[in-house]
Amino acid sequence: MGLDIRTIDESDLRDWILALRTGFLRPPTVSEEEIEYRRVEHRPERTLGVLDRDTGRYVATFRSFPQQITAVGGRPVPADAISNVTVSPTHRRRGLLSRMMERDLRAAKERGDVVATLIAAEYPIYGRYGFGPATWATEWQVDVARAGLDPRYSGPADGGRTELVDAGTVRAVGPELHERLRAARHGVIDRNERWWLQTTGAFPVPGEPWTEPFHVLHRAPDGTVEGLLTYTADAVWEAKRPQNTATVHQLIATTPAAERSLWHFVLSVDWITKVNSGLRAPDDLLPLLLPDPRAAKVTTHADFLWVRPLDVPRALEARSYPVEGSLVLAVDDPAGLVEGRYLLEAGPDGASCTPTTEPADLYLGAGELGALWLGDESAVRLAALGRIAEERTGAAARADQLLRTSLRPWCPDLF
Repeated sequence: MGLDIRTIDESDLRDWILALRTGFLRPPTVSEEEIEYRRVEHRPERTLGVLDRDTGRYVATFRSFPQQITAVGGRPVPADAISNVTVSPTHRRRGLLSRMMERDLRAAKERGDVVATLIAAEYPIYGRYGFGPATWATEWQVDVARAGLDPRYSGPADGGRTELVDAGTVRAVGPELHERLRAARHGVIDRNERWWLQTTGAFPVPGEPWTEPFHVLHRAPDGTVEGLLTYTADAVWEAKRPQNTATVHQLIATTPAAERSLWHFVLSVDWITKVNSGLRAPDDLLPLLLPDPRAAKVTTHADFLWVRPLDVPRALEARSYPVEGSLVLAVDDPAGLVEGRYLLEAGPDGASCTPTTEPADLYLGAGELGALWLGDESAVRLAALGRIAEERTGAAARADQLLRTSLRPWCPDLF
C-alpha cells in the first residue's frame, strides 16, 4: 500500500477537508463555504496530509501555524501551534501521526520556534512525542439563587462602570485589552484579527450554528477598558417561572476589580438561574467570589494546553524566577530535538541556561519539562510518580522553588 505524506496546496483542500471531517466524525461532505474559510489562512508548507495512492483518498491530516505564548514573567515566546490532527479509522496504527509529527517538529526547530503547543483531544497520545500538560482548565456551573451575591448589582465597586456594547466595539477595543492580559498572564496565547472576526460573528465557522452574544465592557473610573465579558443565554420557562442559563464564552480582565465586577454582573442578570463559566484556570476567582462557594459546581476539570520544548536554553531563559538558584537538568528526548544536559542559573534578575557536562540534579523527559515550564506542575510530585529521577537530594524541591508560580497558568482559547 502506498502512503505518501504531502504538503497540501489549494487544489487538495477539498479532499484534505474531507479527511479532516472523517477523522473528527463529522458528516463527510465539504461545502464551498468551508473551502473558502480554510483558504483564507491556508499555509501549504505547514498543512500535511497522507495520501493513500491505492484509493486516491487522504487518510490523515495535520496542520501547524505560528503562535505566541506568554512565558512566566510576561515575555512572548514563538511557538509551533499544532491542530487538525486526524487519522482515518481505516489507517490507524500505521505510524502516520508519528511521521507527520516528526516532520513538523523538526521544521519548527529549524525555524527557531522555542516550544510546540497543542490541545489534546485524548490524553495518552501526545506524551509519546515529548509533550506534557502545561495548563489545566476548570468549568463551573453556578446556582445563582444559592450563590449569595447581592442580586441588586448596580455597577462596579471601584467607581468604574459596566456597559453593553456591540460586536463592532468589541473588535475595536478587544485586541488591545487582550494584549495587556497576554503581557501579564503566563499561558495566554495571541489572538489574530480572524479570531476576533470569528468570535464576533463577522466570519463565522461554516456549518456551525451562530447565536449573537451579549458583550459587556468594564471600564475603570478614567474610562480605560479593563475587562470584557461575552455570554449567551437560553430561554427556558417552567410553570411560568424563568429557568434560564447564561453561558460565558469569554471573560478577560486586566485587574481583579474588573474580573469581580464582570462575574457579579452576569450572576445578577434578571431571569438567569444558572451560569456556566466556560473553561477557566483552576484557581479562578469565581468559586471564592461567592458568599457560598458550594453554589459553583465543577462540571469539567481536565488538562488543556500541552507544551513540547524545542529549544531548552531559550525556553528557560525566556521565563522569570522568584528566587536565586541553579539546577543541572538531564533531558531525555527520543526524537533527539532537545536531548542533553543543561545548567540553569536563575534568579529575579534573569537566567542563563547552557549545555554542560556537570553531574545532573534531575533526569526528566522532554514532556515533563514541558509540563513544568509554565509553573503549574510540581517536580516533587513528578518525582513521587517516578516520572523524573532526583540525582541530588532536594533537587526536585529546588526545582519547585524556581519553577512553580503563585498563579496557575491559563490558556483561554481552543485552537
